[in-house]
Amino acid sequence: MAKSSLKLKKSELKEFLDEKATLYESPKFIGTDPIQIPHQFTKKEDIEIIGFLVATIAWGNRKSIINNGNKLIELLDNAPYDFIINHTSEDLNTLQNFVHRTFNGTDLITFITSLKNIYTRHKGLEYAFSINASNSGMQPAISDFKKLFFEIPHLNRTQKHVSDPSKNSAAKRINMFLRWMVRPAQAGVDFGIWQRITPAQLSCPLDVHSGRVARQLGLLKRSQNDAKAVEELDQYLRELDPLDPVKYDFALFGLSAFEKDLF
Repeated sequence: MAKSSLKLKKSELKEFLDEKATLYESPKFIGTDPIQIPHQFTKKEDIEIIGFLVATIAWGNRKSIINNGNKLIELLDNAPYDFIINHTSEDLNTLQNFVHRTFNGTDLITFITSLKNIYTRHKGLEYAFSINASNSGMQPAISDFKKLFFEIPHLNRTQKHVSDPSKNSAAKRINMFLRWMVRPAQAGVDFGIWQRITPAQLSCPLDVHSGRVARQLGLLKRSQNDAKAVEELDQYLRELDPLDPVKYDFALFGLSAFEKDLF
């Protein structure tokens, strides 16, 4: 079915992808997904803070991501927002030994310090991402967010952990985080807790897996998984559903993860 869809008309391809998006946007498929970490919370600020931190380390082995996501919860005393706002220098020292691949304790301390700055001086993560959002997409806003995020003193090494579309990054993990926060919660996967950004403004989190499926389906021609590819994929997905183009992330992910024999 999937391989033959390469020859489908756009209307038939939309029907196929709509069906797959509905199928895979389900809690039963997130048991190995990092989104399960923020689902442990109910307070808006806790969800967005731990969601942002987990999305930041969401590369590599999924089991390791989830284990380290739970370690982050423990390090933040099971209350991410309270820790961000009220931590002491002694509290920060307890973070020093955290490691996920190249993201280390120094990086985590910088992130915690920056998040405090964002919540005390810039009205929080939602506002910080939304102030430069436009109807054409979130990519310029992500670049501007990075500048704001690193307005505090920091080591240059930490900057690599926040992607920048203006430098041709696909910004996969940030786009994934924005999907978590913005898209509706009805299906029990995303949270829908941000109102200043609409689903129509979001971009698909593009990686090697979703990119491969997108190319086989004829949604994407560019060979690199970079900012230009995100723009190309955005254009096609917005034609299929201008109000909620990123719902197709579930279809691309599901086809790659659960229907490998077809792709």
